[in-house]
Amino acid sequence: MKVLAATLVLLAASPALAAGPAPAWSVDKPASKIAFASSFGGTAFSGSFRTWDAQVRFDPNNLPGSSVVVTIDTAAVSTGDPDRDKTLPDTPWFASAKYPKAVFRTQSFRALGGGRYQAIGTLTLRGVTKPLTLPFTLAITGPNAKMTAQMGLNRLAFGVGQGEWAKTNVIPSTVNLTISLTAHRAK
Repeated sequence: MKVLAATLVLLAASPALAAGPAPAWSVDKPASKIAFASSFGGTAFSGSFRTWDAQVRFDPNNLPGSSVVVTIDTAAVSTGDPDRDKTLPDTPWFASAKYPKAVFRTQSFRALGGGRYQAIGTLTLRGVTKPLTLPFTLAITGPNAKMTAQMGLNRLAFGVGQGEWAKTNVIPSTVNLTISLTAHRAK
């Protein structure tokens, strides 16, 4: 009887444990984009990743049961400049042959109100794992969701841009990320 009472108290104190994992969402990749922007010698450029995957479980009423894992193919970069697209996967930049994937994995979420949240987790890029808090907005309408996020990321913290490219006089240390995801609740 004491074990049953202790179990009930534990379940009552841990809603996520009682509720289980949040529902899964299927990302509509043609309607979604993971993009970045920077500059080279003062000239702005932008790009995106053509190949990536996102495993999303999210419920604003069950943040402890929510999780996201995003895996990006670092060799699948597209900036509209063939020379830059060929160079970015090389050793001074993403070193895609050795580190083919960048992975963002959440550990928790924080609600900020008004459809604003923070995804708290880690980013592994070029073999370096660092804590990362991603602020995002989310609008859920029935079975559909639209998420947007923008933040600056210090490329040098992950070793992106080695040797002469570690200097910030030609390419700034901060790369601006823009994420736009459209998803549908999985059935």
